[in-house]
Amino acid sequence: MARFHPLDVLDVRKETRDAVVVTLRPRDEDASLFDFTQGQYLTFRRAFDDVELRRSYSICAGKDEGCLQVGIKRVDGGAFSTWANEELKPGAVLEAMPPMGRFFAPGSGETGRTYLGFAAGSGITPLLSIVKTVLAREPGSSFTLVYANRQIGTIMFREALEDLKNRYLGRLAVIHVLESEAQEIDLLTGRLDAEKCDRLFQTFVDLEAVDVALICGPEPMMLTVAEALKRNGLRDEQIRFELFASAQPGRAKAPAVSRDAAASGAVTQASVTIDGTARSFSMPRQGMSLLDAALANSIDVPYACKAGVCSTCRARVVEGEVEMAVNHALEDDEVRQGYVLTCQCFPLTERLVVSYDH
Repeated sequence: MARFHPLDVLDVRKETRDAVVVTLRPRDEDASLFDFTQGQYLTFRRAFDDVELRRSYSICAGKDEGCLQVGIKRVDGGAFSTWANEELKPGAVLEAMPPMGRFFAPGSGETGRTYLGFAAGSGITPLLSIVKTVLAREPGSSFTLVYANRQIGTIMFREALEDLKNRYLGRLAVIHVLESEAQEIDLLTGRLDAEKCDRLFQTFVDLEAVDVALICGPEPMMLTVAEALKRNGLRDEQIRFELFASAQPGRAKAPAVSRDAAASGAVTQASVTIDGTARSFSMPRQGMSLLDAALANSIDVPYACKAGVCSTCRARVVEGEVEMAVNHALEDDEVRQGYVLTCQCFPLTERLVVSYDH
């Protein structure tokens, strides 16, 4: 089971007015744990006013750059992102879980593939890692990136993308779409909506040549682009997603105590296995997720976003039934095998047995 490890902060570089790039180094004994796959993220934890917050940020370094970097964009009201942008300095130590996530193209070691990426705002962070790695490791492959922002001043990694275009001539095309800033081509001004996607596929992007499409951004943008890709001929298996956990509050709310809530209604007897040890407790049938109930009973289960997005809290139901309120992270075959997101998991039966070790 993933645990938190110390990472030394080597550098904090201002990328835009409200975003920083943080360079990190694991301790020698943990180096192998942080050997990431392009497109993965790190989950950090830090206490604010004696309340622990966990936040996940995508790795922006390529596999061959020899460093570990994340991009952190300030979110309005976000305690962690504001602290990172205003107060984090080299020499600090951050606690992080090893890299997680599956936002990459299966079989990406192949060459001669045509990639298409869509990013909005800080959604560029994991895509930058993928772009760097594809261009360096797949000499016959090419990448087209459609990158949506409000205006030029909010574009993260603008210089890095230009450098990559110059280094890999003819293999990387970047199409900037700016919502509130006029450009020479009208098509590239305004919100990235369904009509704009259709017109892009008619003019700038040859979808028939695309092998893999990767989308990272807020849910409305992601759904709009995915539907446009399918409407214009791409199959579901060609499309990969990374959704923002935009529902994360700036401050964590104190969880309710499960034994108190259990007294007011139907109760489930739950058993959670983690690191080979099973712990049992009672929890209410309604109003509390399995994750929150486990935490309320002092069980150190993994989690990050609590929004059904990151899959850090993934576990398998061994006995009993549950209902998931939200699922943005698990594939259909995982759900059929009994895997759930415990942060979105509510019991339907009197007994529930779940394992994080599968």
